[in-house]
Amino acid sequence: MSGKSHSDESVVIRSIRQFREKYFNARKNVNDQAHAAEVTSEDAPPGFLDCLPVDLQFLIMTLLSPVDLCRLGATSSYWRAMVRDPLLWRYFLVRDMPKWPSINHVTMPRLEALDTPLCVGEKEMEEPGHDFMTDYLKGYPACRQQWFPQRPPYSVVTSFLQSLVATTTEPRYAMFGPGMEQLDVSMVTRLMHTPDVLPVAGIPQRQINGIGSGISYMYKNQHKFNILTLYSTNRAERERARMEQQSVSNKLFIQEGTDQSGHPHFSPTPQVQEVCQAVDGFIYVANAEPGRGDEGEVEWAQIQALVDPALGSSSRPLLVLSCVSREEPDQIRTTSSSSTRTPCVDMAQRLCLPMLPNPWMVQDTVAESLSGVLDGISWLLGCSGLRL
Repeated sequence: MSGKSHSDESVVIRSIRQFREKYFNARKNVNDQAHAAEVTSEDAPPGFLDCLPVDLQFLIMTLLSPVDLCRLGATSSYWRAMVRDPLLWRYFLVRDMPKWPSINHVTMPRLEALDTPLCVGEKEMEEPGHDFMTDYLKGYPACRQQWFPQRPPYSVVTSFLQSLVATTTEPRYAMFGPGMEQLDVSMVTRLMHTPDVLPVAGIPQRQINGIGSGISYMYKNQHKFNILTLYSTNRAERERARMEQQSVSNKLFIQEGTDQSGHPHFSPTPQVQEVCQAVDGFIYVANAEPGRGDEGEVEWAQIQALVDPALGSSSRPLLVLSCVSREEPDQIRTTSSSSTRTPCVDMAQRLCLPMLPNPWMVQDTVAESLSGVLDGISWLLGCSGLRL
């Protein structure tokens, strides 16, 4: 275990120990002043779990799921206060965030709150001013559904009536990004030849100067949608650049210098602008393999150029497929000290997604197996108003 993890654990245990001492001292003072006949069930003698050493109590809580932790908090006033310790949930957040397979604009934690120092020297720990418990429960995959806004009744009726009306339109999405070109396994090729995941429902169309093509797919045999792939250059140049590990001249954008902060500024070419004005959303394929996070500023600037409100509504969703070529075997993944992919929370931060006005989602994806793709497409279609 790393020194950082040891440090966080010791801080949480100290916080729990301080709370426990204050709790039982206050309880003793109340019991000394109260008449024995007036003692309520809340003032019953401490239970077995209450009397365990603090280190064991902390260990027990680290082995429980969030749902089980909340159930533990319902057993007594002691555990109700204990499981709400903000430092405990901060520890869980730091520990579990890298394992979450997706994150979005609703469930993204405030990462800057994690940079707040927990204590100063030997002084008593400062009370954190941030609700880490809420951050954790919003982002934890099994709990996050309750945080999404509920559809009003009239919306449900409207969706039902719309489903009865035949329509020939289909949502269209522009797909772009370095993950389509830099990985050893082509995600676009896998999508076209894996009918058990997404059957192809239409032949390539809408060629744009030889660097993009539109393909229609069928989601769960019910919803047809179109993906317009936008490559940075032609296939021969992409293959040569991938083999030589070199960057290519991106023909989708025109660099217009830098902004006031010194960050690069891009604008889409006229042909790409036409695409941006016609689509209902965007799919950005990011390269999540280790060592590929040095172009975050350029990636953010290019994403910002395509989702520019001048080219369409800022309500159009952006799906980021945080992609690696292949899934590492479990044995290698568990024994390796280094991460085999960029966590989706780090990817969202790298691409500055919280700064976007658009709804967005980052989904862990594997190009070879296409794992995670259907989850991302489901979110994307839902944002486009389809009743799934």
